[in-house]
Amino acid sequence: MKEITLNDVEYVAFRLAKEHLAFDEPIPDFSTRYPNILESCVLTPFQEFSGKKLYPTLVKRAAILFYLLIKNHPFQNGNKRIALTTLLVFLHGNGKWLKVDSQEFYNMTVWVAQSPARFKKQVVEAIEEFVREHLRDI
Repeated sequence: MKEITLNDVEYVAFRLAKEHLAFDEPIPDFSTRYPNILESCVLTPFQEFSGKKLYPTLVKRAAILFYLLIKNHPFQNGNKRIALTTLLVFLHGNGKWLKVDSQEFYNMTVWVAQSPARFKKQVVEAIEEFVREHLRDI
């Protein structure tokens, strides 16, 4: 399984956004991120303990990556956009894609952002179900 890297997130968050997105909000320089938080978000899905992967499947890794990039707020601006795009890049790198209506995807992203932290387990499980339901081979 191909992992997502910090360089991938930088590309997604800043280079692609600056080249292709048209909106009035400025995109801060990548160096203005909250480094320890971002690194934690990117590394957590691939952690192991006693030789066992904490998130053993693509769906589980995708779900926790998406959740952490939204809820841990590693950027000054654009966390939901970056999380959504990073999720798609991670899935694409593993030969998968989400076939989902853009409004439904947007609604899920906003719902995750607004969810209380105490419901992390349930929200991550809901993200897993969402990904499973819409996951397709490329």
